[in-house]
Amino acid sequence: MHYHLIGICGTAMASLAGMLQARGHHVTGSDQNVYPPMSTMLRDLGINVLQGFKREHLTPTPDCVIVGNAIPRGNPEVEETLSRKILYRSQAETVKEEFIRGRHSLAVAGTHGKTTTTSIAAWVMDQGGLDPTFLIGGVAQNFGNSFRVTRSDYVIVEADEYDTAYFDKGPKFMHYLPELAIVNNIEFDHADIYKDLDAVKLAFRRFMNLVPENGRLIAGWDSPNVRAVVESFGPKLFTQVETFGTSDDARWQVRNADFSGGLSKFEVFREQQPWGEFETPLLGEFNLLNCLAVIIAADAWGISQGKIQTALKGFKNVKRRAEVRGEQRGILVIDDFAHHPTAVRETLRALRARYKDRRLIAIFEPRSWSSRLAVFQQDYANAFSAADYVVVASVFDSQKVTEKGRALDTEELIAAISQQGKPALALPGADEIVVHILPELREGDVVAIMSNGGFGGIHEKILAGLESS
Repeated sequence: MHYHLIGICGTAMASLAGMLQARGHHVTGSDQNVYPPMSTMLRDLGINVLQGFKREHLTPTPDCVIVGNAIPRGNPEVEETLSRKILYRSQAETVKEEFIRGRHSLAVAGTHGKTTTTSIAAWVMDQGGLDPTFLIGGVAQNFGNSFRVTRSDYVIVEADEYDTAYFDKGPKFMHYLPELAIVNNIEFDHADIYKDLDAVKLAFRRFMNLVPENGRLIAGWDSPNVRAVVESFGPKLFTQVETFGTSDDARWQVRNADFSGGLSKFEVFREQQPWGEFETPLLGEFNLLNCLAVIIAADAWGISQGKIQTALKGFKNVKRRAEVRGEQRGILVIDDFAHHPTAVRETLRALRARYKDRRLIAIFEPRSWSSRLAVFQQDYANAFSAADYVVVASVFDSQKVTEKGRALDTEELIAAISQQGKPALALPGADEIVVHILPELREGDVVAIMSNGGFGGIHEKILAGLESS
């Protein structure tokens, strides 16, 4: 078939394009503001990316048009698709029909940790001999890619609660036919599409209700909202529930975590009995819980404990998750995708545990929709407690934010952080931050840069400035 993807350079769309090509389909696509890494990946795959959105891009007529979830009505290619009655689908629906239906599926959901957990799962299942197809919302460093298509009967997909397309405002994860479903945690997020926490919980409730009676719901029991949603079913949740966490009433537990060495070590208990000991290069308790969720899924699919242990020890993480970008003059520069206040807090706590004797500098860009809105104003004030020095950039594209509500007040945020007795300041953007921070840095510092975007190339600019000074 000839598939044409409108908005092909989005992370999920570009990965889908590669998967469809791997299946032998002819793939074209269009986008505007094309930039790496997805544009580079598509070029390397030999997939033609047409610049901008034009009606003539649908000539010759494709067999199916896939509409990205950022593409609205009024887009010329959408209008041409509708006028000519060309078959169209969403990204999530295409993944379901082309890659999931008829196979054993693991869908990884939750407000935080989806990409890391999906990457761990893909690696563990691979090393366990299942050779899974996978689709991840980031680049898994063990594979050097965000997707893979195989002939096996197993598929692993990151299951996002964001909406699907302009014609399907339900969450993407409702399409993923989960045989095994991981729900790490539930918090309020995506303030641009969810009214409140109850709306988020309802979406996850519907997702949980998709798991069949011969499947498993792997539920993060440290999350009060996951508990509440699971318990709301009463006896009418028709699947096996595997609870996991650090709490005493979880069926599977992480215990005796040790972050003092080069690898994080932990023990797994099942029903209060020792089950196994594991090591991973990942930082932080939250990542041990991500590992535990995968351990439960791997056990359900029959992978031996020894293979799970070997795989976790050899896991290389995901790009932009506590990724060390470089070190100059004894100053470590780390890149992290954290943007929700819980993710910011847990990332900094994990870095503090690993680098406990070093000064920790946090540089944050409010770029995601939820971080740009004032809905988490107070939560951000508490999220930087593990850092010694905090710099916050201006709200990204703030003019657009005010169309949806009140923007995060960075000056107010800095004032609240300063009251904790640490240096904190707000600066407009990457260049101003680099100019300010370079003279402040000293040997031993750890600089944690947190944004879900490119942040003006700040990582490279800091490293280059350190090298030349």
